[in-house]
Amino acid sequence: MIRKTVYIGVISMVLALTLGAAARAETLTDALISAYKTSGLLDQNRALLRAADEDVAQAVAGLRPVLNYIVSSSYSSIADQVPMNDGISANLELSTSFLLYDFGRSRLGIDIAKENVLALREALVGVEQNVLLRAVAAYVGVQRDISIVDLRNNNVRLITQELRAARDRFEVGEITRTDVSLAQARLAAAESGLAVANGNLAISREEYRAVVGRYPGNLAPLPTPPATAGTLDGVIASARKQHPDILQAQRNVTVAELGIASANASRRPSLSGSANVGIDRDGEDSHRLGLTLSGPIYSGGAIASAERRAAAQRDASLANLHLARIAIDQNASNAWARLNVANAAIQASDQQIRAATVAFEGVREEAALGARTTLDVLDAEQELLDAAASRISAVSDRYIAIYDLLAAMGLLTVDHLNLGIATYDASAYYNAVKSAPSYRVSPQGDKLDRVLQGIGKN
Repeated sequence: MIRKTVYIGVISMVLALTLGAAARAETLTDALISAYKTSGLLDQNRALLRAADEDVAQAVAGLRPVLNYIVSSSYSSIADQVPMNDGISANLELSTSFLLYDFGRSRLGIDIAKENVLALREALVGVEQNVLLRAVAAYVGVQRDISIVDLRNNNVRLITQELRAARDRFEVGEITRTDVSLAQARLAAAESGLAVANGNLAISREEYRAVVGRYPGNLAPLPTPPATAGTLDGVIASARKQHPDILQAQRNVTVAELGIASANASRRPSLSGSANVGIDRDGEDSHRLGLTLSGPIYSGGAIASAERRAAAQRDASLANLHLARIAIDQNASNAWARLNVANAAIQASDQQIRAATVAFEGVREEAALGARTTLDVLDAEQELLDAAASRISAVSDRYIAIYDLLAAMGLLTVDHLNLGIATYDASAYYNAVKSAPSYRVSPQGDKLDRVLQGIGKN
């Protein structure tokens, strides 16, 4: 006979996602910190951001003089001329060129590079949100699948006891061999379900390792989730104000508008200066200074095409901003709906578990009196198992939905979650290179060395 205390243990296990001591357990915060520190995706996008920072440095460098040297030597053989004398010539020349004025075209290039940097910073925040959300899902997924495995193990043990009881009753003639076969079939199905649950747990463990950087150990119970907005309108308002996708799309519109101004500025002339100093093998020196004013007269339609192209890109970026707003609103509404569905599913599962528990105990007692068959008992047990599994999934879905809602609001970041770790400073590298320093030749270059050492790239 199945003892009631066994099922009391099953129900109490289902009421929480995980059981076990919290001492020395790995917490969700630990997992999030590890995911943030070890994410290759974050490293990749940080490197792309540093590359964009260098675009600013290169645009700034375009406004500065360029100094070059030229060393040349030649030998010529002429009939009736003394060898190794006038047939050899050598020259050393220093030249510099510099832009004096281009009617703001270079300055527009700098502004475009800066706006691209700001847009990529917002993209980096979006990547950070995705990494942290995936880490939450991995942590909850492992705990969910551990609970499912425990539930399936208990189910196998209980059906094994049912099968043993059925065989005993068959031996004394209370039931037929059909009842025993039904119990055997249900045990095989339970063992199959356990195998599936173990497979799902193995998959979840691999996902955890991929995201967090190590296999899960003893995971602590889930902490109280962070607060979100109390209404859908509040969620949408927060998303429109601070979601990185919106902010990045806005930056891209600014870039496109600056691109139009840059294309228009290409019609204007530019004034540049040059200076050359040279000396030959005989000690003869030379000096040259020059000013050059240049501008387009006819470009075969290239300038007009560039202006139209810039206008089209501006239109595309405005359309992308509109689409981003629609997507953000939709994602926020979907996340809100998923949270409400999970809350409702938990309440329904609780009611289902209570009812299924009463039904199972009643059917089991009636079977002992001969009023119910073995199949009735197995069916009632399956109902209770399904209700317990549904609650585990619903609790997991609700927890993930809360963090999904935070991500939809643009708040799923290390800083907002107060994880207590130093975050990547996107402005440090930019501030070190924005003035286009000479590497290791200036105080700014020394500062750049320190920044590179801080991010482990030197």
